[in-house]
Amino acid sequence: MSLIKWSPMLEPFGDWDRWLDAPFAFAPAVNIWEDENNVYVEAPLPGVDPENVNIAIENDILTIEGMQEKKSEVEEKNYYRKEVRSGSFHRALALPTAVKGDEAKAEYEKGILKIVVPKEERAKPKKVKVEVKR
Repeated sequence: MSLIKWSPMLEPFGDWDRWLDAPFAFAPAVNIWEDENNVYVEAPLPGVDPENVNIAIENDILTIEGMQEKKSEVEEKNYYRKEVRSGSFHRALALPTAVKGDEAKAEYEKGILKIVVPKEERAKPKKVKVEVKR
């Protein structure tokens, strides 16, 4: 098996991906969990400028989308593999319960996007005391 040096010439449509990104956008991996009061979402987005990230919650669907800027380099490198991509990303997720989307909070720390969304009151577990009749 021989290795082929990476070259921009191997990407015949180069910058066309800006116009065609939407259908080919990558979807970042996520972790979702919940406790009694909140739903938590974490998405690793290393190297992404948080100013280029948009988050929306509508009908208990969380949408994360944004752009990882392509860094143009003057110096040519001898790539054998180039897996770090640039361009747009998009992920839409059904949250596990009804949430208060307008009260969501998000922060970006060390390449991880962290989102906390409070649950709707009707979605929180209710404790019912059981009466024992003898």
